[in-house]
Amino acid sequence: MTKQETAYKPDSGILITGSAGFIGSTFTEMIMKCYPELDVYAVDALTYAGFRENLPALEEAEESRSGEYKFFECDIADPNCLREIFEKHKIDTVINFAAETHVDRSLARPDVFFHSNVIGTACLLNLAREYHVSRYLQVSTDEVYGSTPEGMEFDETAPLLPSSPYAASKAGADLAVLSYVRSHDFPALIVRGANNYGPRQYPEKLIPFFIARALDGKTLPLYGDGQNERDWIHVTDFCRGIITVLERGSEGAIYNIGADNHICNLDLAQRILDELKTPATKIEFVADRPGHDTRYRINTTRIRSLGFAPQVDFNSGFADTVRWYVESQERLRLIPAWDRDTFC
Repeated sequence: MTKQETAYKPDSGILITGSAGFIGSTFTEMIMKCYPELDVYAVDALTYAGFRENLPALEEAEESRSGEYKFFECDIADPNCLREIFEKHKIDTVINFAAETHVDRSLARPDVFFHSNVIGTACLLNLAREYHVSRYLQVSTDEVYGSTPEGMEFDETAPLLPSSPYAASKAGADLAVLSYVRSHDFPALIVRGANNYGPRQYPEKLIPFFIARALDGKTLPLYGDGQNERDWIHVTDFCRGIITVLERGSEGAIYNIGADNHICNLDLAQRILDELKTPATKIEFVADRPGHDTRYRINTTRIRSLGFAPQVDFNSGFADTVRWYVESQERLRLIPAWDRDTFC
């Protein structure tokens, strides 16, 4: 059961966790432009995939905004660190991007994922409830549904059947949020996104990983036969979808956010090679990983009913993304060699 849909506008301070990551930093930039008067408190533990440089510069924010903007290096699984932020600042809105997100890493270190994604979410929920936030939004993934059977798509009522420790930890976080909605009438919403792409994504993920490998003159290792299919949404569209849910969504509801760009990994690898004018012989098929989901398809009727529609054409968005990495090779060289060269 969800509450009646009502318009919502953050009116004091917004806390954005995981703000120095790929999606979190894009959202932080966007919300600061949408609400120049809003106090923005960016939080990130700055682990391997979070970079302070991803976030807007303080000087630029002060020149273009009237609202306060502060960054805090903080692990959301550390309640003492979080409490200090809630104590000192008026926060009425919380957006939780903070998470470990890479499936391969979760297979090797599941404990890290359950600590960050479940325990961290629980800490954040407790403090958000204690300090009476007006709206809490949990950022999740379509991977919690597991592999979608041929000819089907999953809406928000589909059962959760995660195939990896990463997906299981995100499903656990979702269930924690929903339990607070039911037990405490907590004003929370959940978004479940398709695969994001765009600039600044850490090159452990498929698109930047393949681009970095191709730029290094190395092979592109594809799991299995490369026919695993994903829906790809540009990060700016995903963030626009999150703002739509924040402003217009119903408390207690879940919203799938996708773009209906269904592409198999083999075709995606070929697109990258075509953009870089690199021979297709660079593709290398490797042994499949455990529990590799065959396809993801989500029904996005619910969020489209709020007026949301993706704006970035995949062909142009993809080309722009490849171009960004080509022009940002110095930054790629700062990434540890393990992450540029290793495919688990």
